[in-house]
Amino acid sequence: MKKNFRKLTGFLALTLLSSALLSGCSGGSAPASNGSADADKVYEFKFGHAADENNTWHKGAMKFAEEVEARSEGRIKVTVYPNEQLGNEIDNVTAIQAGTADMVMSGESLQNWADKVGIMSTPYLIKDSEHLKAVIAGEPGQVLDKEIYEKAGLKVLTYFERGPRMLTSNKPINNINDLQGLNLRIPNVPLFVETWNHWGARPTPMAFSEVFTALQQNTIEAQENPLALMNSGGFYEVQKYINNTAHVRGWIYMLVGADQWEALPEDLQQIMMESAKVAQDYEHQLFLEAEEEIFNSLINEKGMEFVETDTSEMISRAETYYEDNLAPELLELYNMIKNIQ
Repeated sequence: MKKNFRKLTGFLALTLLSSALLSGCSGGSAPASNGSADADKVYEFKFGHAADENNTWHKGAMKFAEEVEARSEGRIKVTVYPNEQLGNEIDNVTAIQAGTADMVMSGESLQNWADKVGIMSTPYLIKDSEHLKAVIAGEPGQVLDKEIYEKAGLKVLTYFERGPRMLTSNKPINNINDLQGLNLRIPNVPLFVETWNHWGARPTPMAFSEVFTALQQNTIEAQENPLALMNSGGFYEVQKYINNTAHVRGWIYMLVGADQWEALPEDLQQIMMESAKVAQDYEHQLFLEAEEEIFNSLINEKGMEFVETDTSEMISRAETYYEDNLAPELLELYNMIKNIQ
């Protein structure tokens, strides 16, 4: 098209005076046309995640989609697919790497590609929300971001805080002694299994969808999850106590494919990051409100009892175990996170 344009301007120049030739050869119109075409290009993103439409993660994802389209004046369009419509976390990451999806929310599952991400599931590593913010904003967060980008092919846009994982049971768990021989369900995370074993419990990895029936049939005696999943899983129907072990405080990342990220002009990359920050703040406020509402519902309406578990011995035994058993790279990252202010 440029060649035809130049031929046309050349032909016109030959039929005009030399002043017209100079005007035709200055040629500002061709680059301007290309710039306009780039500015008009629409970048479309498929964003899959596992939460349902009522979950704060989904609401945060929808806020991101709304913000990014408005700030880019329609140059970026994000379609959000909740409820594993595009598959589970692993499926989504694989799809992004194959170019058939673009964005995902994922956490510990990323350790399938990036080993260091496994540190996210370390019991009693993150102390509280302020510590979590410091970790993500500091050197450990940069290490994880780089690891995820280079090994999983995903760019971290932001994160959503998760509620602390607590233990439900049909007997109160006052301290580590009450864990001895306790048959409980945990997710299939190796460090979880090892740590609960070290505490004297009998952990059983099991899919979340199987937990309610297993509790109902006494195949297992307890399970551990954040409050939101205790509630949505209906565990209040088959468990009496919420034991405040708060053994894992974690987060989940909002991610976009590295190739998709690098294809964006710099101004749109900036808009993506700004919109992600707005979504993070929005979701966090919803998260805090939901945590309080769910807790009150489980205790005051659904009849569960809250136990303030003494976790001091659990913490000290876990720390000793990590010092003795974590691989050198993970131990270095563990200590970096533990000591960050």
